[in-house]
Amino acid sequence: MASVPHPAAVKAYLLDLQDRIVQALESVDGKPFLRDAWDRPEGGGGISRLIEEGNVIERGGVNFSHVMGAKLPPSASAHRPDLGGQPWEAMGVSLVIHPRNPYAPTVHMNVRFFTTTTADGEPAWWFGGGMDLTPYYGDRADVKHFHQVCHDALAPFGDELHPRFKKWCDEYFYLKHRQEARGVGGIFFDDYNEAGFDQSFAMMRSAGDAFLKAYQPILERRKDTPYGERERDFQAYRRGRYVEFNLVFDRGTLFGLQSGGRTEAILMSMPPIVKWRYRWEPEAGSPEAALYSDFLPHRDWLAA
Repeated sequence: MASVPHPAAVKAYLLDLQDRIVQALESVDGKPFLRDAWDRPEGGGGISRLIEEGNVIERGGVNFSHVMGAKLPPSASAHRPDLGGQPWEAMGVSLVIHPRNPYAPTVHMNVRFFTTTTADGEPAWWFGGGMDLTPYYGDRADVKHFHQVCHDALAPFGDELHPRFKKWCDEYFYLKHRQEARGVGGIFFDDYNEAGFDQSFAMMRSAGDAFLKAYQPILERRKDTPYGERERDFQAYRRGRYVEFNLVFDRGTLFGLQSGGRTEAILMSMPPIVKWRYRWEPEAGSPEAALYSDFLPHRDWLAA
């Protein structure tokens, strides 16, 4: 089992993953994604793939980045003080899809690789990533399907990974100031290197490859569901929670901004139409209230 990292192999996989996901989403939407390659003056660059005002996707991005620097930013070194001040290299694919139809959930997925050295000159590397689903009008079959695909992607690498990564996702994508989950979860992992490079890389690939299996069938089922202004209004209100999480808590957003990343690419996760209201609450017994009572509380969806 190799423990020496191979960044070139990771980069090749990530670029292929980006292409595969974009092609699949274009086939659902019918409109091509914009391709925008960019360079970072401090080192590295990336390829942003973006769609706005599509037939199905109101706004979405599937971004690849490969950046490096001479000193870790605070968001990356806070939990690893032994790495502070060391050169680093990071690469990943990150996506957020905001469909127009309120019955089609927003989705986020990210897989990434990070490598640096300790103050003693020892190699330090890890993988991170995951995916999570954010419905506005929940459907139990959709949510269960999403969690089942996440489970199956991790199963070959140990029975303990899925419950561990699901719990991590539930805890990470939680708005503490609202005491409320952002969505219905999925899986999340970070700083993963415990299985050696080859096995850890294989696990990350399995998670990345599972995205289309988890999300594309849901998008295709929900994209043509009839809706009206009420549903669009609630969608815009709930999108506000997405913005709050990404700008206050999300480590990837903070790392990108603090490390001099490309702002347009980092903030592509923001939804295009958002609303906030003062102390708004859904009507009791309404479909909007069901999101709060039946979907946002953490639960074992595979047993539901």
